[in-house]
Amino acid sequence: MNRRLLLTGAAGTAALALAGCAGPQISDFAAEKPVLDLRDYFNGTLDAYGLFTDRSGKVVKRFTVVMQGTWNGDDGILDEDFFYSDGTKQKRIWRLKRFADGRYTGTADDVIGEAVGQARGNAFNWKYTLALPVDGTVWNVEFDDWMYLMDGRVMLNTAVMSKWGIRLGEVTLSFVKRP
Repeated sequence: MNRRLLLTGAAGTAALALAGCAGPQISDFAAEKPVLDLRDYFNGTLDAYGLFTDRSGKVVKRFTVVMQGTWNGDDGILDEDFFYSDGTKQKRIWRLKRFADGRYTGTADDVIGEAVGQARGNAFNWKYTLALPVDGTVWNVEFDDWMYLMDGRVMLNTAVMSKWGIRLGEVTLSFVKRP
């Protein structure tokens, strides 16, 4: 009986420990202000400043992005031009769709399948698989992307990149909406 109680207690402790490791949930931000509406924030021209850090925290690459967003009702286009610190350039055009309950979907040429996300309060979280060129090959990496609206002009973004459940690194960005 003591062994059964010990095993039950250990299993319960392990379950609580795993639950404590769970990341934020979009519902955690429901009451946060200002309220983020992607159609409003990603409408017009924005500048972004970012970096990629590897698993050890070493800065691997810095970049800037000029973004142009346009919306027609619940359908949006986000045209992004990336300029990397090593002199390379990249273009990504997101095609976004907003649903009434705050969910969004998105596609881009280098996104495998469809990005899915949800906005609540001042936060937006979405997940997607990106075809990322690495040393002459292409890796399909998972992104868990979080954006937090700070005020009408500034939004902060952090995205964890992983492959096969192994954390590869993190992308950190600040967006600034032009007046």
